[in-house]
Amino acid sequence: MIDNNRRNLCLMALLAPLSAHAANAKEPVHQDGEGHMSMPDRSVHWEGNEQIAMLMYPGMTVMDLIGPQCMFGSLMGAKVHLVAKTLEPVTSDAGVTIVPTATFDTCPRNLDVLFTPGGTDGTLAAAADHETLAFMADRGSRAKYVTSVCSGSLILGAAGLLKGYRATSHWSCRHALAGFGAIPTDARVVQDRNRITGAGVTAGLDFGLMMIGKLRSRFYAECTQLVSEYDPHPPFNAGSMKTAPQKVKADMVELLSGFSKKAEALAHSSA
Repeated sequence: MIDNNRRNLCLMALLAPLSAHAANAKEPVHQDGEGHMSMPDRSVHWEGNEQIAMLMYPGMTVMDLIGPQCMFGSLMGAKVHLVAKTLEPVTSDAGVTIVPTATFDTCPRNLDVLFTPGGTDGTLAAAADHETLAFMADRGSRAKYVTSVCSGSLILGAAGLLKGYRATSHWSCRHALAGFGAIPTDARVVQDRNRITGAGVTAGLDFGLMMIGKLRSRFYAECTQLVSEYDPHPPFNAGSMKTAPQKVKADMVELLSGFSKKAEALAHSSA
């Protein structure tokens, strides 16, 4: 349960005065002719009690998990559960090890958000693991939002949670979603009813901000974005298949061809 981390406390310190004013305000936010702001709108949803479960498994891509977790961690009052089969430390594909806070058995049954990160071989293993799929299918059947980032959508698909839904994934395996009955969609973040999926790795930050906007408000999400100073200006323009140089695309497609084929095989075996 992650609700007292340093970043959460920082945001709480920044927003608490606004929250207190909002609770007592008789009028919504107004701006005078000189641009000064009065009491914030009391209708702003400052604090909640959302239950958020984030799946962890060996070989996951750590940025897929931590990007969204940093955003979820700004939700005052929310409970973020890092869920794995056991409470043993889980090592990511980059060698970063994280300790779970809940197991499949102790994770709350009714969730506001069910989330899974992606990866490569670790993701394929998780998407073929009966216990993991049973957990995802069970919690996903009741969750308000069923979500993923990167190839984590393969796990959602294997758990039967994407059939008939538009969804995205990392470009290397997005096409494989069709084998699960999903509708592959090329976009940074895709929402279809209560299924929200993000594209590869760094899309988790965009996904996380979008989720904050849905769970609280656009204003709350904008506050989080500013505190996070999320204002990307990458030094190169090779972050998508639409913009990367041809040789970069060709080499990376070749590098990930084995994973792409395995993802397709997984999807067909689950059909």
